Amino acid sequence: MGVIGAGYVGLTSAACFTHLGHRVVCVDNDRSKVDELERGEVTIAEPGLTELVRDGLGRGRLRFTTAPRELSDVDVVLLCLPTPEGKDGDADVRVLDEVVATLPGLLAPGCVVVTKSTVPVGTGARLEESLGRRGLPVVSNPEFLREGHAVEDFLNPDRIVLGAVPANRAAAERVAALYGETNAPVWFTDPASAELAKYASNAFLALKVSYVNVLAELCEHYGADIRDVGRLMGLDSRIGPAFLVPGPGWGGSCLPKDTAALLRTAEHAGVDFGILRDAMKANARQRAAVVRKIRLAITGVSDGSLSGIRIGLLGLAFKAGTGDLRDSPALAVARELARSGAVLTAYDPGVEAVEPDTVQVVDDPYLVAKDAAALVVLTEWPEFRELDWDRLAAVTERAVVVDARNLLDPATLGEAGFTHTGLGTDPNRRTG
Repeated sequence: MGVIGAGYVGLTSAACFTHLGHRVVCVDNDRSKVDELERGEVTIAEPGLTELVRDGLGRGRLRFTTAPRELSDVDVVLLCLPTPEGKDGDADVRVLDEVVATLPGLLAPGCVVVTKSTVPVGTGARLEESLGRRGLPVVSNPEFLREGHAVEDFLNPDRIVLGAVPANRAAAERVAALYGETNAPVWFTDPASAELAKYASNAFLALKVSYVNVLAELCEHYGADIRDVGRLMGLDSRIGPAFLVPGPGWGGSCLPKDTAALLRTAEHAGVDFGILRDAMKANARQRAAVVRKIRLAITGVSDGSLSGIRIGLLGLAFKAGTGDLRDSPALAVARELARSGAVLTAYDPGVEAVEPDTVQVVDDPYLVAKDAAALVVLTEWPEFRELDWDRLAAVTERAVVVDARNLLDPATLGEAGFTHTGLGTDPNRRTG
């Protein structure tokens, strides 16, 4: 089988399919990336991925190349190409379309073309019309991978979703067989439903995060504790506990662009998806709310000046387990603090530098505390709980912690002499 694109999804798919016993050739047009991968060098911070790539190379099951002609004898090819947010929120599918245009002269008749990329609803039908009549059946197979857990999710999926027109049912079953070793439930549906399921899933998670962030503000107003509220909600089997912890907002490579694309899809169809639009607005407000909370903790007022004030940041990535800074709410908060004149030092286990250089990134978490007026937790790395908080308190200018992830134990911080502020847990804060 073949994989076009050696990005996050493509490389994970290629490595995991070789682990499942398949032979895979992975094509990418970035020569330097291909050279690195041929040497077993993986720059993506994903647990288990480097080991799978090296194992696949060692067994001779996995090859990397810049030559698309090496796909001429494969029977299934996965399209794992970027579909970033484009103008007005629509997905930008230009790279996908450029590659698809080359497939009829490249692939053998009968080769199944699988859209693994997140694509606009209707893409499968469009590709089937152009490729199907050339003897290349099209199957939609959206990925549901979490960064930091992509290998785990691929090898232990909740479900395999395959969208195809009725005439391509046999092609969809061929794709399903590739996942046989996972023993995951397989759902066959039409292409549009498969495509919409991916957008709907990510947008629903975004709604859930925005919902709990607004609830956290409500908790602060009435003196409730969002940690208890979230736990009690999560005990309801209809809701579940995932994504019920407040934070600086949702970000990353998927949720922002997928919510925007789903909203645009609704607009094109004349459907008012106001609840999703409001969630996106709430997410933008949340980042500003975290900055106000930091101002309040340091200056005593929510609009206090931060000019020249030194602040230590714990976390810059959009979530723990990855070094991904794409649409990171943590980085958005950091940049707003920098624009306000604050002097920032940051530590993140997965991040070595930030461009542009508005934040000094250090390789030791204890360096962020030196002479800091406050420490701010922006990414939920578990190791932050294990820091020596007495040692941190000893080098700060003021022992103040703003925990924008509700990650830390307030009692532990109190014993070390820190004043602690979380989200949705401070009854003294009022609106305005």
